[in-house]
Amino acid sequence: MPRKGASSWAWAWNDPSFRWQLGLGLLLGICLAFGMPHYFAFIEARHGRVLADPLLARLPAFDTSWITFTIIYLSILVALIHLGQRPLAFVQVLWSYCLMHLIRIGTLWLAPLDPPIGLVLLHDPIVDTLFYPTNPITKDLFFSGHTATLMLLSLGVRSLWLRRLLLVATAAVGFLVLVQHAHYTSDVLAAPFFAGLSFWLAGKLFGKRPAI
Repeated sequence: MPRKGASSWAWAWNDPSFRWQLGLGLLLGICLAFGMPHYFAFIEARHGRVLADPLLARLPAFDTSWITFTIIYLSILVALIHLGQRPLAFVQVLWSYCLMHLIRIGTLWLAPLDPPIGLVLLHDPIVDTLFYPTNPITKDLFFSGHTATLMLLSLGVRSLWLRRLLLVATAAVGFLVLVQHAHYTSDVLAAPFFAGLSFWLAGKLFGKRPAI
């Protein structure tokens, strides 16, 4: 078994299937990054339902954007540093993330929803600047992509203490987007399931390989 870090990447790069998986995963991720704003524009123009949500009705709405995205981006940074030393784990998480967004395209299509009553807009300092500078997205609801992303990272890391930390971050972000009334409770509760499904599908796609 090769050492972690650069030598692991050199070892993995010698495998043609790894090169294809990495290259296609990156290409799909780029296509999703540039394609999703157009899909969200379509979602935003649709009429949807407002769900009755007893939990949200009891929660006062506050803008928690800075706390939410501090947790999200710190979690992503720490997870990527960890996964950057483990190329096969990195590729599985990359494909899991792409599959999760493909599934989310389907769930958003099948569940047209309007934002919860009392919505306070989430302000993502990076995504809003790069992709949505003038048209905020409010109807990308089922399921919560922010919550699912952190759950997915917790499944992908190989360190027990980091997995526990990311699970705490997942729960915190799930709660914060509810406080912001940016999602329904069902959006947040469904997110871990779809993250797990995406991770499982990526594992099935690539089969059993060494966890480096």
